Amino acid sequence: MVMSSLKNNPMKILITGANGLLGQKLIKHILPNPHLHAVATSKSKCRLPLDWSGFIYEPMDVCDANLANKVMRKYNPDVVIHAASMTDVDRCEVNHEECYRQNVVGTQNILKACEDIGAHLIFISTDFVFDGKNGPYEENASTNPINYYGRSKEQAEAIIKSSNAIWSIVRTNLVYGTAHDLNRSNLVLWVKHALELGKEIQLVDDQIRTPTLAEDLAKGCLLIAERKATGVFNISGKDLLTPYDMAVLTARYFDLDEELILKTDSKHFSQVAPRPLRTGLIIDKAIQYLGYDPKSFEDGIGILTKQFNLASQKI
Repeated sequence: MVMSSLKNNPMKILITGANGLLGQKLIKHILPNPHLHAVATSKSKCRLPLDWSGFIYEPMDVCDANLANKVMRKYNPDVVIHAASMTDVDRCEVNHEECYRQNVVGTQNILKACEDIGAHLIFISTDFVFDGKNGPYEENASTNPINYYGRSKEQAEAIIKSSNAIWSIVRTNLVYGTAHDLNRSNLVLWVKHALELGKEIQLVDDQIRTPTLAEDLAKGCLLIAERKATGVFNISGKDLLTPYDMAVLTARYFDLDEELILKTDSKHFSQVAPRPLRTGLIIDKAIQYLGYDPKSFEDGIGILTKQFNLASQKI
């Protein structure tokens, strides 16, 4: 369901996991918007750029129920974008307890606080709630995760759906981008660097995704907030690609030797957690009801490269 916002006062948006990739993009999009006000939270000290201003930062561990409740009541946000999560799929597979604590218990704590103050909860979920047999997926597709990370997100989704909160669930897919003070691996920049050095690289051609530019994910979340949209929304890129496809497009963008890119499949890589093969998300609902308009993967490469070059100039 989608409703128009009639509020004259700035909408106060509290973000969990604000130090992360999505969190930083959300803050950056909110700052120049006079109709929005950001409260950034994370369990560690603030790692947002020092030259950013106009937002509030508050340390908050979502796994601490008392602290979460205290912070939420202190700022009384209209919207909470819950981006804090344990997302390392292999680490989740070997440490179920910590994954459950962060992804399920942490979500329960934020959900309870949202119910108490009447805030709109926007929960960031994943395509890994699906088994990858029938992708790409619409919002109403049946979930069937094949790894523990996916199961933790599925559990959190179920708890939210059965609550009395105002809620939205955002499923996204293979998010890529650059951010301040983050050592995050990035396929585009990795491929570019390897090919420039003349190295052969192997990428799988049997895992299908809809890679999502972090800026697009942030914009999608804010569209949901501003339009007071509730329910499940797929917010991802629009191109259905394999990692091999992504590497080839990267090589062509930079006019590098794509013959150095070798095609392989998942059987040749040893990973702790199984990955669904064919996921990807169908974004027709977000386009129709939110006006969501993601960049193509080729455009994303250009945006990412420009950001990386600007960051390098500041060092």
